[in-house]
Amino acid sequence: MKLSIVTTLYQSSPYIKEFYRRASDTARALVKDDYEIIFVNDGSPDNSLELAVNFSKSDAHIVVIDLSRNFGHHKAMMAGLTHATGDQLFLIDSDLEEDPEWLLTFSQQLEEQQCDVVYGVQESRKGGLFEKVSGEIYYWLLDRMLSVSHPKNITTARLMTRSYVDALLLHQEREIVISGLWLITGFDQKSSKVSKITTGTSTYNLRRKISHLVNTITSFSSKPLVLIFFTGTTIFFISLLSTINLVVNRIFFSAPLDGWTSVMASIWLLGGITISFLGIIGIYLSKIYTEIKQRPNFIIKDIYGKKDGD
Repeated sequence: MKLSIVTTLYQSSPYIKEFYRRASDTARALVKDDYEIIFVNDGSPDNSLELAVNFSKSDAHIVVIDLSRNFGHHKAMMAGLTHATGDQLFLIDSDLEEDPEWLLTFSQQLEEQQCDVVYGVQESRKGGLFEKVSGEIYYWLLDRMLSVSHPKNITTARLMTRSYVDALLLHQEREIVISGLWLITGFDQKSSKVSKITTGTSTYNLRRKISHLVNTITSFSSKPLVLIFFTGTTIFFISLLSTINLVVNRIFFSAPLDGWTSVMASIWLLGGITISFLGIIGIYLSKIYTEIKQRPNFIIKDIYGKKDGD
């Protein structure tokens, strides 16, 4: 059985040497010499590429895929999986927040339960109060907006069979949210409880987290559009009842109409709702626009290692 370990590089120079050592030791403990480690350089601004290329010169197990620019974490992972040749594939981040040694535990569970995927789930979410609260809100929204059940606090680290990865790579959309693709690909997937550690400041700030949430929901659910319809219908009926009430009071009870304060409040409320709904529709239209152009998800600048002559 051949094993492929796939990871991405972005500002990874502080961790790459230790990751390389630990991943290599773990692979040898599992499959002896029949393995490859694929590093995908996602336009990293530091010397991560140089370090990885040096590994490939002295170790025939190392393959380095250098993307032409930064395409994003999810697309870089798909690039690595596309070029992996193993019968089993272990996907993991290189920042050492996820232990390369999880591979041994995942492999044992994969064999015992005869499943297609074993993925990590954090026993408790790492980080401070804000990180934990925002994480709870994130998964709460996903549960209510997605048509598939999204596991909470999942990690990148996962061990997958060849048949599962082949099916995963059938997805050709341009707006890639890989956690959603993992789910809708199906197969028999099992979780394994793990504990991540914090090695530095995350590159996922609040703005990127909100953007990722919006991208996830609009990529895998039409519920926001349904919500727009029902909200508009509800406002229509409330407005209709309010109008009938005003007319009846004016004709039969000579009651004066409400003042400008209520009118302006209503205008601002409806205006804000209208603009936000147009924004939601615009997001869906932009996704259609992106998909129609059919631009490549990633462009490879060079490949270093044993595949140089392939």
